[in-house]
Amino acid sequence: MIITVTLNAAIDKSLSVPSFRLGRRHRTVEQTTMAGGKGVNVARTLKTLNQPVIATGFAGGPTGTRIVEQLTEESILNDFVRIREDSRTNTAVYDPTNGEQTEINERGPAVTSKEVELFRDKLLYLARGADIVVMAGSLPRGVDSDYYARLIRDLKRMDVLTVVDTDGEPLRQAVRAEPDVISPNVLEAEELVGHEFNDDEDRAIAVREMIQLGAREALMTMPDGCIASSIEAGERQLSRVWIEPREAVAAVGSGDAFLAGYVSARYQRQSMEQCLRFAVACGAESTKRLGAGLIEPRELDRVVAETAIERLVAPIEVS
Repeated sequence: MIITVTLNAAIDKSLSVPSFRLGRRHRTVEQTTMAGGKGVNVARTLKTLNQPVIATGFAGGPTGTRIVEQLTEESILNDFVRIREDSRTNTAVYDPTNGEQTEINERGPAVTSKEVELFRDKLLYLARGADIVVMAGSLPRGVDSDYYARLIRDLKRMDVLTVVDTDGEPLRQAVRAEPDVISPNVLEAEELVGHEFNDDEDRAIAVREMIQLGAREALMTMPDGCIASSIEAGERQLSRVWIEPREAVAAVGSGDAFLAGYVSARYQRQSMEQCLRFAVACGAESTKRLGAGLIEPRELDRVVAETAIERLVAPIEVS
């Protein structure tokens, strides 16, 4: 079983607006409204890939009820802690004429210490039957920045593989707890290691730095793929995986689809090369659709065949 954690779940609106300009009145040509938040998006893709997944987190007020109802309509198993304050609504505007994307994310509800403790109890109960727990997205108000780190330590004692996709101080704290996998994008990675990247050499160095900070494996996502420091058969490998640019409908949630693809392949115990190629393929395939976490599984074999991989350094034995 795979569990996805979304502590700041949302209703996500994705709007396609040609020639979008601030201060003007516009009409959409396409729009979607669905339950969202990074962990929810990961769960949606995993469900599409026929993997056993449960989505959990916080859900509050009428918006929280709508989140749970939409997940149930999509046949995504879920078990959320209900909170007093209303969950958030996020809006993404995609301009198909230039490919630009504008996101407006609400801050979200405040969560009480009692609600936080209720969630921890629920997660540890669910994790008794889990192999992988994915913790993704921002923390709502009232949740300490080290909360992911504390959950990682709890889950490691249960021998559950931990995957983290967040940013800022919660990511810094989480890395110190030595999660199995982290998956920042380039901007999040720059913030984590404390410097900007100019080229792939800088990015490869940064991935190694993330390992030194505490993560066991690190996947840094980029628009065309990723750079990954991974472990297979007791050896650490540094790899660059990419795909040629594709005409995109929207990039909203492509990183979530990438992570879901990786987790799906990892859950099936595929080789690390297969995991990374499949992750990149899922991320690329998701850009063809408006709405986060949406992919067409029948297209994936073809897209995987279009991916390329390069070993950046010779594998080294992990002590």
